[in-house]
Amino acid sequence: MDEGSYGNPIVLSWGEGTIARVGKYSSIGPGTTLMLGGEHRTDWVTTYPFSVFWPEAAGFVGHPKSKGNIFIGNDVWIGYEALILSGVTIGSGAVVAAKAVVTKNVPPYAIVGGNPAKIIRYRFDHETILKLLSIRWWDWPRDEILRAMPLLLSDNIQTFIDYCAATGKL
Repeated sequence: MDEGSYGNPIVLSWGEGTIARVGKYSSIGPGTTLMLGGEHRTDWVTTYPFSVFWPEAAGFVGHPKSKGNIFIGNDVWIGYEALILSGVTIGSGAVVAAKAVVTKNVPPYAIVGGNPAKIIRYRFDHETILKLLSIRWWDWPRDEILRAMPLLLSDNIQTFIDYCAATGKL
């Protein structure tokens, strides 16, 4: 977990060499599970992981499987008991609802929920999202974040964007 991020996710891994990375200032709700692999093969005759439980089948590769690393961006909020499957990237500014099952990438500033998780809406319009991604406030030094704190803790997004433009951050 990078600077400012918090939470204690359950990380499940079956030794497939994958990692989970959490960006800056992200909030990971209690009971959140990051599943780095262990997914069953639905394209094989059997979904049973013989290679895990039968020593005679240990030479068969590909089960269980992983779809890759999990990347969670900056300023992401993941709700209570969400499940994030392998190979997923959650974009900066996104929100994952409680108990959501995230099987696919989540765009920046999207709010997703359900099983499987689907986009409910975006936090802001497309132009605003592009500006916020360009501003990257989470990469600022601490003193600059402190100066902008009244704007960061406000619903006046345009004033924040104007401040960033006036101070050369946009």
